[in-house]
Amino acid sequence: MKGKEWYQQETVVESYEDKRFSRGGGRLTDRLEKAAVGEALAPVEDKKILEIACGTGRFSVMLAEQGADVVGLDISAPMLGEGRDKAREAGVDDHLEFMRGDAARLPFPDDHFDAVFAIRFFHLADTPGEYLREMARVSKRQVVFETYNRSSGRSLYNWALPMGSRLYSRREVDGMLDAAQLRLVDETHEFVVPFGLYRKLPGGVAKAFRRVEEAIDRTPLGDRLASISYWNATVD
Repeated sequence: MKGKEWYQQETVVESYEDKRFSRGGGRLTDRLEKAAVGEALAPVEDKKILEIACGTGRFSVMLAEQGADVVGLDISAPMLGEGRDKAREAGVDDHLEFMRGDAARLPFPDDHFDAVFAIRFFHLADTPGEYLREMARVSKRQVVFETYNRSSGRSLYNWALPMGSRLYSRREVDGMLDAAQLRLVDETHEFVVPFGLYRKLPGGVAKAFRRVEEAIDRTPLGDRLASISYWNATVD
Protein backbone atom coordinates (compact mmCIF):
# COMPACT_ATOMS: atom_id res chain seq x y z
CA MET A 1 0.00 0.00 0.00
CA LYS A 2 1.33 3.47 -0.92
CA GLY A 3 2.54 5.56 2.01
CA LYS A 4 2.35 2.69 4.50
CA GLU A 5 5.46 3.68 6.43
CA TRP A 6 4.68 7.41 6.33
CA TYR A 7 1.14 6.79 7.58
CA GLN A 8 2.36 5.03 10.73
CA GLN A 9 4.83 7.67 11.91
CA GLU A 10 4.03 9.23 15.29
CA THR A 11 4.74 12.74 14.00
CA VAL A 12 2.26 12.26 11.14
CA VAL A 13 -0.46 11.01 13.47
CA GLU A 14 0.00 13.90 15.90
CA SER A 15 -0.84 16.47 13.22
CA TYR A 16 -3.03 14.36 10.92
CA GLU A 17 -6.46 15.76 11.76
CA ASP A 18 -5.21 19.23 12.65
CA LYS A 19 -3.79 19.70 9.15
CA ARG A 20 -6.74 18.19 7.31
CA PHE A 21 -9.97 18.84 9.18
CA SER A 22 -9.55 21.45 11.89
CA ARG A 23 -10.07 24.73 10.02
CA GLY A 24 -11.56 26.43 6.99
CA GLY A 25 -12.06 24.15 4.02
CA GLY A 26 -10.91 21.16 6.06
CA ARG A 27 -13.93 21.43 8.33
CA LEU A 28 -16.15 21.65 5.27
CA THR A 29 -14.74 18.48 3.69
CA ASP A 30 -15.00 16.66 7.03
CA ARG A 31 -18.68 17.56 7.27
CA LEU A 32 -19.40 16.60 3.66
CA GLU A 33 -17.56 13.27 3.91
CA LYS A 34 -19.37 12.35 7.12
CA ALA A 35 -22.68 13.21 5.49
CA ALA A 36 -21.85 10.97 2.51
CA VAL A 37 -20.94 8.04 4.76
CA GLY A 38 -23.97 8.53 7.00
CA GLU A 39 -26.37 8.68 4.06
CA ALA A 40 -24.88 5.60 2.39
CA LEU A 41 -25.07 3.43 5.53
CA ALA A 42 -28.30 4.77 7.07
CA PRO A 43 -30.03 3.63 9.15
CA VAL A 44 -27.12 2.40 11.29
CA GLU A 45 -28.74 1.78 14.68
CA ASP A 46 -28.01 -1.78 15.89
CA LYS A 47 -26.02 -2.58 12.73
CA LYS A 48 -22.69 -4.36 12.97
CA ILE A 49 -20.27 -2.31 10.84
CA LEU A 50 -16.61 -2.67 9.87
CA GLU A 51 -14.55 0.31 8.77
CA ILE A 52 -11.43 -0.46 6.74
CA ALA A 53 -8.52 1.99 7.20
CA CYS A 54 -10.36 3.75 10.02
CA GLY A 55 -7.43 6.01 10.91
CA THR A 56 -8.24 8.11 13.96
CA GLY A 57 -11.88 7.01 13.93
CA ARG A 58 -13.61 10.02 12.38
CA PHE A 59 -16.35 7.88 10.86
CA SER A 60 -16.29 4.99 13.34
CA VAL A 61 -16.98 7.27 16.30
CA MET A 62 -19.77 9.04 14.42
CA LEU A 63 -21.49 5.74 13.61
CA ALA A 64 -21.11 4.44 17.17
CA GLU A 65 -22.73 7.65 18.42
CA GLN A 66 -25.66 6.85 16.12
CA GLY A 67 -26.16 3.42 17.68
CA ALA A 68 -24.05 1.08 15.53
CA ASP A 69 -21.65 -1.55 16.87
CA VAL A 70 -18.43 -0.74 15.01
CA VAL A 71 -15.05 -2.34 14.44
CA GLY A 72 -12.36 -0.01 13.08
CA LEU A 73 -9.38 -1.70 11.42
CA ASP A 74 -6.12 0.01 10.47
CA ILE A 75 -2.42 -0.78 9.98
CA SER A 76 -1.26 2.16 12.10
CA ALA A 77 -1.01 1.60 15.85
CA PRO A 78 -0.63 5.35 16.56
CA MET A 79 -3.75 6.12 14.54
CA LEU A 80 -5.69 3.48 16.44
CA GLY A 81 -4.49 4.96 19.73
CA GLU A 82 -5.93 8.33 18.72
CA GLY A 83 -9.18 6.60 17.78
CA ARG A 84 -9.47 4.89 21.16
CA ASP A 85 -8.95 8.22 22.93
CA LYS A 86 -11.62 9.82 20.76
CA ALA A 87 -14.08 6.97 21.46
CA ARG A 88 -13.55 7.30 25.22
CA GLU A 89 -14.07 11.05 25.07
CA ALA A 90 -17.31 10.54 23.13
CA GLY A 91 -18.49 7.85 25.55
CA VAL A 92 -18.89 5.18 22.84
CA ASP A 93 -15.94 2.88 23.58
CA ASP A 94 -18.39 0.12 24.59
CA HIS A 95 -19.80 0.16 21.02
CA LEU A 96 -16.50 0.60 19.20
CA GLU A 97 -13.49 -1.72 18.95
CA PHE A 98 -10.25 -0.73 17.22
CA MET A 99 -8.03 -3.45 15.75
CA ARG A 100 -4.70 -3.45 13.96
CA GLY A 101 -4.80 -5.61 10.84
CA ASP A 102 -4.26 -6.12 7.13
CA ALA A 103 -7.24 -5.24 4.92
CA ALA A 104 -6.14 -7.88 2.40
CA ARG A 105 -6.55 -10.65 5.02
CA LEU A 106 -9.40 -9.66 7.28
CA PRO A 107 -9.51 -11.64 10.55
CA PHE A 108 -13.26 -12.27 10.40
CA PRO A 109 -15.48 -15.11 9.13
CA ASP A 110 -17.68 -14.82 6.05
CA ASP A 111 -20.84 -12.68 6.38
CA HIS A 112 -19.77 -11.31 9.75
CA PHE A 113 -20.91 -7.69 9.36
CA ASP A 114 -24.06 -5.97 8.15
CA ALA A 115 -21.95 -3.41 6.31
CA VAL A 116 -18.29 -2.81 5.48
CA PHE A 117 -16.93 0.50 4.22
CA ALA A 118 -13.65 2.22 3.32
CA ILE A 119 -13.09 5.96 2.82
CA ARG A 120 -9.76 7.55 1.79
CA PHE A 121 -8.27 4.11 1.25
CA PHE A 122 -8.53 2.89 -2.32
CA HIS A 123 -6.36 5.71 -3.68
CA LEU A 124 -3.48 4.06 -1.78
CA ALA A 125 -4.33 0.45 -2.63
CA ASP A 126 -1.78 -1.58 -4.57
CA THR A 127 -4.17 -4.51 -5.10
CA PRO A 128 -7.64 -2.89 -4.94
CA GLY A 129 -9.53 -5.89 -6.29
CA GLU A 130 -8.12 -8.06 -3.52
CA TYR A 131 -9.19 -5.59 -0.85
CA LEU A 132 -12.69 -5.26 -2.28
CA ARG A 133 -13.16 -9.03 -2.43
CA GLU A 134 -12.21 -9.30 1.25
CA MET A 135 -14.68 -6.55 2.14
CA ALA A 136 -17.41 -8.39 0.25
CA ARG A 137 -16.50 -11.70 1.88
CA VAL A 138 -17.03 -10.48 5.45
CA SER A 139 -20.19 -8.47 4.68
CA LYS A 140 -23.59 -10.10 4.45
CA ARG A 141 -25.37 -7.05 3.04
CA GLN A 142 -23.55 -3.89 2.06
CA VAL A 143 -20.15 -2.60 0.89
CA VAL A 144 -19.41 1.12 0.50
CA PHE A 145 -16.13 2.52 -0.82
CA GLU A 146 -14.65 5.60 -2.43
CA THR A 147 -12.35 6.11 -5.42
CA TYR A 148 -10.52 9.04 -6.97
CA ASN A 149 -11.48 9.57 -10.60
CA ARG A 150 -9.03 9.51 -13.48
CA SER A 151 -11.07 11.77 -15.78
CA SER A 152 -11.15 14.76 -13.42
CA GLY A 153 -9.06 17.64 -12.11
CA ARG A 154 -7.65 15.16 -9.64
CA SER A 155 -5.25 14.03 -12.38
CA LEU A 156 -3.41 17.37 -12.30
CA TYR A 157 -3.47 17.55 -8.51
CA ASN A 158 -2.23 13.97 -8.33
CA TRP A 159 0.70 14.78 -10.61
CA ALA A 160 1.91 17.42 -8.13
CA LEU A 161 1.79 15.17 -5.06
CA PRO A 162 5.05 13.53 -3.94
CA MET A 163 3.32 10.26 -2.99
CA GLY A 164 0.68 10.25 -5.70
CA SER A 165 -2.68 8.51 -5.65
CA ARG A 166 -4.28 5.68 -7.55
CA LEU A 167 -6.91 7.01 -9.94
CA TYR A 168 -9.75 4.88 -11.33
CA SER A 169 -11.79 4.80 -14.51
CA ARG A 170 -15.46 3.80 -14.41
CA ARG A 171 -14.59 0.65 -16.33
CA GLU A 172 -12.05 -0.36 -13.70
CA VAL A 173 -14.54 0.15 -10.87
CA ASP A 174 -17.18 -1.91 -12.69
CA GLY A 175 -14.65 -4.70 -13.17
CA MET A 176 -13.76 -4.70 -9.50
CA LEU A 177 -17.42 -4.85 -8.50
CA ASP A 178 -18.05 -7.80 -10.82
CA ALA A 179 -14.99 -9.68 -9.57
CA ALA A 180 -16.08 -9.19 -5.95
CA GLN A 181 -19.64 -10.31 -6.81
CA LEU A 182 -21.08 -6.98 -5.73
CA ARG A 183 -24.10 -5.28 -7.28
CA LEU A 184 -24.01 -1.49 -7.46
CA VAL A 185 -27.19 0.08 -6.08
CA ASP A 186 -26.18 3.74 -5.77
CA GLU A 187 -23.35 6.10 -6.65
CA THR A 188 -22.52 9.68 -5.72
CA HIS A 189 -19.92 11.86 -7.43
CA GLU A 190 -18.48 14.83 -5.55
CA PHE A 191 -15.76 17.50 -5.37
CA VAL A 192 -14.91 19.11 -8.68
CA VAL A 193 -12.20 20.84 -6.64
CA PRO A 194 -10.05 18.09 -5.03
CA PHE A 195 -10.54 18.26 -1.28
CA GLY A 196 -6.79 18.41 -0.75
CA LEU A 197 -7.05 21.95 -2.08
CA TYR A 198 -10.15 22.73 -0.02
CA ARG A 199 -8.30 22.36 3.25
CA LYS A 200 -5.88 25.14 2.26
CA LEU A 201 -8.73 27.62 1.75
CA PRO A 202 -10.29 29.90 4.36
CA GLY A 203 -13.78 28.83 5.35
CA GLY A 204 -15.59 31.56 3.41
CA VAL A 205 -13.64 30.88 0.22
CA ALA A 206 -14.20 27.13 0.56
CA LYS A 207 -17.94 27.68 0.92
CA ALA A 208 -17.97 29.85 -2.19
CA PHE A 209 -16.18 27.11 -4.14
CA ARG A 210 -18.70 24.63 -2.80
CA ARG A 211 -21.62 26.70 -4.09
CA VAL A 212 -20.04 26.72 -7.54
CA GLU A 213 -19.55 22.95 -7.33
CA GLU A 214 -23.19 22.42 -6.43
CA ALA A 215 -24.23 24.48 -9.44
CA ILE A 216 -21.98 22.41 -11.72
CA ASP A 217 -23.29 19.21 -10.16
CA ARG A 218 -26.78 20.08 -11.39
CA THR A 219 -25.52 20.07 -15.00
CA PRO A 220 -24.64 17.05 -17.20
CA LEU A 221 -20.95 17.82 -16.58
CA GLY A 222 -21.22 17.35 -12.82
CA ASP A 223 -20.52 13.64 -12.57
CA ARG A 224 -17.85 13.72 -15.28
CA LEU A 225 -15.83 16.45 -13.55
CA ALA A 226 -16.17 15.08 -10.02
CA SER A 227 -12.88 14.03 -8.46
CA ILE A 228 -14.35 11.51 -6.01
CA SER A 229 -16.99 8.79 -6.31
CA TYR A 230 -18.80 6.96 -3.52
CA TRP A 231 -19.98 3.47 -4.52
CA ASN A 232 -22.76 1.75 -2.58
CA ALA A 233 -23.11 -1.95 -3.37
CA THR A 234 -24.87 -5.05 -2.08
CA VAL A 235 -23.49 -8.55 -1.80
CA ASP A 236 -24.94 -10.92 -4.40
